[in-house]
Amino acid sequence: MKQSIIRAAAAITAAISLVGPAPAHDTERESVTPKFAHALDNIPGKSLRVVEVDYAPGASSLPHTHAPSAFIYAYVLAGEVESKVNDGETHRYKAGESWFEPPGALHSISRNASDTVPAKLLAVFVVDTDDTKLTTPLK
Repeated sequence: MKQSIIRAAAAITAAISLVGPAPAHDTERESVTPKFAHALDNIPGKSLRVVEVDYAPGASSLPHTHAPSAFIYAYVLAGEVESKVNDGETHRYKAGESWFEPPGALHSISRNASDTVPAKLLAVFVVDTDDTKLTTPLK
């Protein structure tokens, strides 16, 4: 199943025409580029959304939550990303590694692990179709 999701996400990324990056929280932090959005016909009310997150060297995201309905699969495409979800430990993920975030998770750390090399990840969301705001920074 995991390999199927990875292959599907990679194929979607390759097939979708690129749109300009949109800042997720702060243009000095990371950029988020929507890659794919489609309603899941066999699961009424649910959609699949895919975004690419680019981190400049040393960049990080603000602590945040995602849409309350969001199941998230994150896959590191390049570089290394440090991530902490809920009360778990901070993990360093290298290109080719992944993690899962359950609905309602607090993502307190999400950053490029390097001060010299960019990092990039693909985030695949299964989310309620009506949830249009995927990320909310904490105040």
